Amino acid sequence: QVQLVESGGGVVQAGGSQRLSCTASGRTVEDLAMGWFRQAPGKEREFVAVISWSGVNIHYAPSVKGRFTVSRDNAKKMVYLQMNRLKPEDTGVYYCAADDGPAGHFPTSTPDYWGQGTRVTVSS
Repeated sequence: QVQLVESGGGVVQAGGSQRLSCTASGRTVEDLAMGWFRQAPGKEREFVAVISWSGVNIHYAPSVKGRFTVSRDNAKKMVYLQMNRLKPEDTGVYYCAADDGPAGHFPTSTPDYWGQGTRVTVSS
């Protein structure tokens, strides 16, 4: 089992930056794809970004590509989401997730492990 805890949410002005962190505990994460989903108010949860266990394979949702950067530190069992040039439509609860499958499946799958989420509010 893997437990995931997110941190770093808060209120930020449009155009600003925010960095989310996710700490994993339990089993090793070196063989897991890890990434982020988000859920805006009144909308379904959507994929944001994923990074493979090696860090070689990375995928982003088109809406965040070029603005967000996902990274990980396997030794620390952490994954990060650096969010730049934030927009009001980036507002939502951001969930850290991890899965045994390949990173390429992450966007359309339901990962095995989920955090409780951290809220990000982008004010205009």
